[in-house]
Amino acid sequence: MTDQTSTPRPPAPRPKSEHFVNREPWDPYVSERLTADQERYYMAGQWKLMWWRFRRHKPAVVSLIFLVLMYASTLFSEFIAPYDLQTRHSAYIFAPPQRVHWVHEGSFLGPFVYALKTTRDPETLQRVYTPDPTRPQPIRFFCLGDRYEYMDLIEGRFHLFCPPEGGQLFLLGTDRLGRDMFSRIVYAARISLTIGLIGITLSFALALILGGLAGYYGGWVDNVVQRVTEIIKSFPHLPLWLALSAALPVTWSPLLVYFGITIILALLDWPGLGRAVRSKLLSLREEDYAAAAQMMGAKPGRIIGRHLLPGFMSHLIASATLSIPSMILAETALSFLGLGLRPPITSWGVLLNEATDINVVAVNWWLMFPVVPVILVILAYQFLGDGMRDAADPYA
Repeated sequence: MTDQTSTPRPPAPRPKSEHFVNREPWDPYVSERLTADQERYYMAGQWKLMWWRFRRHKPAVVSLIFLVLMYASTLFSEFIAPYDLQTRHSAYIFAPPQRVHWVHEGSFLGPFVYALKTTRDPETLQRVYTPDPTRPQPIRFFCLGDRYEYMDLIEGRFHLFCPPEGGQLFLLGTDRLGRDMFSRIVYAARISLTIGLIGITLSFALALILGGLAGYYGGWVDNVVQRVTEIIKSFPHLPLWLALSAALPVTWSPLLVYFGITIILALLDWPGLGRAVRSKLLSLREEDYAAAAQMMGAKPGRIIGRHLLPGFMSHLIASATLSIPSMILAETALSFLGLGLRPPITSWGVLLNEATDINVVAVNWWLMFPVVPVILVILAYQFLGDGMRDAADPYA
């Protein structure tokens, strides 16, 4: 039997693969290269990042638009209001709000109101107003109406909308003197909204100065500022507001009373912001860049203003935004109690002061309408402050 040995077959040749060579020069940072969107994000500044994050907070954006419109309306109060602030309609005392209609007996007439018929209740002798469906009165737009002095400087008569010819237009009713409530609320917004801005400006300045000195110098300066803030915060705010407001001389002009109330609110509101500034400066003054600026001969004012405060200014702005509603509420409460602003100055609190009688409110419920813009503005500031507080830390 013959031994047959099998010879191994040679391996099949492998298919030749193409060899690709990158002719580009070698880039050691190729793994760190960013896309256009990534570069736009990582190269953006802090304020731009804050704006991008703020836009994601939809309630805050809507609140910002609402507040901008409200403050813009204060510049054109005379133009928006259909009547002058002190225009009286003695024949329409405590007239209810008139409803705006568009269609009369199947025909489109545009915005109009029905004329009011006045009768007397034989038992209470009160005036009873009923709309007359046979007398539609179209509302006029961009028309000439009551005379006014714009900002007490320029005389004018041009209004956004006016009452019908020979008729009346009371969208929110009238008060005890027959004055249009809608016009008075529009005029009052100028006082109630600006008192918060002016007050927070003064409070912000005091907080930056006193809190900055306490946080940067420390020692006895810090002790003095802290004791002052503790004394102010130990008093209940409402009784202290009442006491200081009652101390204002009754012989002061309405303008002096306005600034007096503003200063009182600012003096009582700065401790919270001042403590925030102090705590931040205590931690930031030990940073290397602050020490380097000090060694280079920079003065304390420059170090605080140019190097320390900008590092947390966004947090301070958010805190200040949340403090404005408290000032508006404080002014409204003081004026409601009769110890704040007084006529002829008109604010939302002054208007609500006329609704202190529960019997009047039960019958003439539209006198409570001034509380509606107060609630809307306070809520808008709360949403805005919440959005700004989130945007203040864009890297979180």
